[in-house]
Amino acid sequence: MKSFWILFAAILLGGAGVVLSKGGAGKPGPVPGDGKLVSGTFDTSEFKTDAEWKKILTPFQYYIMREAGTEAPYSGKLDHEFAPGIYYSAATHEPLFSSRTKFHSGTGWPSFWAPIRRDAVVLRWDYSLPGEPRIEVLDKAGNHLGHVFDDGPPPTGKRFCMNSTALVFVPDSGK
Repeated sequence: MKSFWILFAAILLGGAGVVLSKGGAGKPGPVPGDGKLVSGTFDTSEFKTDAEWKKILTPFQYYIMREAGTEAPYSGKLDHEFAPGIYYSAATHEPLFSSRTKFHSGTGWPSFWAPIRRDAVVLRWDYSLPGEPRIEVLDKAGNHLGHVFDDGPPPTGKRFCMNSTALVFVPDSGK
């Protein structure tokens, strides 16, 4: 099953597995973790110190994005947002998802069947819960966004389950 995930992610997002270094207090880098990359690459020019992130993010955004927290289901304002538009990282302001790939998953978190571009997000193994590992979704600066699961709709069968707090929605202007 693990080899399927690695192969799927490599095809979907075009990446190779490498070991991440751990981040630490005051050191620039991604959210600390031992997981190997499944797909994607970080943009090291986006790395910031914890102090810099604390100036950019609200305390709750910091908890979600830098400490890999999770919002309570159905608490995020973007779960029921289905207007046309683009979802950006709340930390880097880079485009991550389009409303065209958003679907109602019934899980209580905004869900998408694919990112806006193959290289828009970074995927890595997450071993934080006992049992079967999950695949974590991060932005290019290493900020935690959520997880991806294999219970989504066609055409990918994937559910990118995101925290609303980690996203900023910008509706299409209609022009």
